[in-house]
Amino acid sequence: MLIKTARLVTGHRSGLGTPSKMPGFSTAIPATACKVGAKLAKVAGSVCESCYALKGNYTFPSVKAGHQRRLEALNHPQWVEGMTTLVGRQTDPNDPYFRVHDSGDMQSVKHVLQWVEVARALPWVKMWTPSREIAMIKRARGKAGDWPSNLVVRLSAPMIGEALDVTGPTSSVDTPGGFDCPAYKQSGKCDGRDVGGVNCRACWNPKIPRVNYPKH
Repeated sequence: MLIKTARLVTGHRSGLGTPSKMPGFSTAIPATACKVGAKLAKVAGSVCESCYALKGNYTFPSVKAGHQRRLEALNHPQWVEGMTTLVGRQTDPNDPYFRVHDSGDMQSVKHVLQWVEVARALPWVKMWTPSREIAMIKRARGKAGDWPSNLVVRLSAPMIGEALDVTGPTSSVDTPGGFDCPAYKQSGKCDGRDVGGVNCRACWNPKIPRVNYPKH
């Protein structure tokens, strides 16, 4: 598929996102469309109460319009082909890391399985997404068969200071134990080589059971 067509069918008019904290590219949809997260945003002490994707640059009209456009594009029949084209063409083979949803979360079992198809088509690209949609991910795993090893879905604990007791990789906030994210000690970046830190890719590593982030 042509890049121009791929951008059209996925709602990425200017290409994939480039989050400043992380390596590689990303995609994003509205945080307000989160199924579980939108409810948690109203709960005191939840990890979504002060969601970064509901503040700052994410509130600019142009950003919100782009998120909404990409949300609506999920129903396009060529979405999987388009996203596969964009991720495959833009990802650096020497640092092949991609962030699914730097804003927003999975919308349905179908949506999860769409990403499974993209991951299968691009086995060399390491993909990671956090998700609050525990039941949805469980149903998708049951339908997917062999889960692609390059798609890491970290189920996220809903409350600050708590960890999930589930099978598979997880994440938490301000919770003892687990692997502590070093980004906040190195200018807020996963890649700390320029500031004397570590070049961390823990979130994408399915062998790390839990990544713990500080509240921010």
